[in-house]
Amino acid sequence: MPTLLIVHHTPSPNCQALLEAVVTGATAPEIEGVDVVRRPALSATASDVLAADAYLLGTPANLGYISGALKHFFDQIYYPCLDATRGRPFGHYVHGGSDVTGALRAVTTITTGLGWQPAIRPVTVTGEPAKSDIEACWELGATLAAGLMP
Repeated sequence: MPTLLIVHHTPSPNCQALLEAVVTGATAPEIEGVDVVRRPALSATASDVLAADAYLLGTPANLGYISGALKHFFDQIYYPCLDATRGRPFGHYVHGGSDVTGALRAVTTITTGLGWQPAIRPVTVTGEPAKSDIEACWELGATLAAGLMP
């Protein structure tokens, strides 16, 4: 069964709302035959990444960069997964208080190095998530999961 791995750092209620929307989209009743696995960024391993067929990443923007937890995830999996995961699809969302530019750039730089392919535009949210932000995260999860359906 194809697997979508959701790796997230969720330190706030705003990030939690985005994560819940992503998971709800990825596990919608219309999505069949896809295993959705969730891992906090500090717990996700290279084995999790190697076992997955696509990735959905979630992070807050901290001081103009991705969270330390997501950076730690990338540091742990980069070389063990570099060749084996090249070409796999991914998507991501970033939440920030005012600016997410640096965090977006960091995810793009690291995933480009890994050779992962963006499957959908990232969702960026500043401040409290609006209904449209929640819907965009639902769509992010649903799109990535649907792309794996057999």
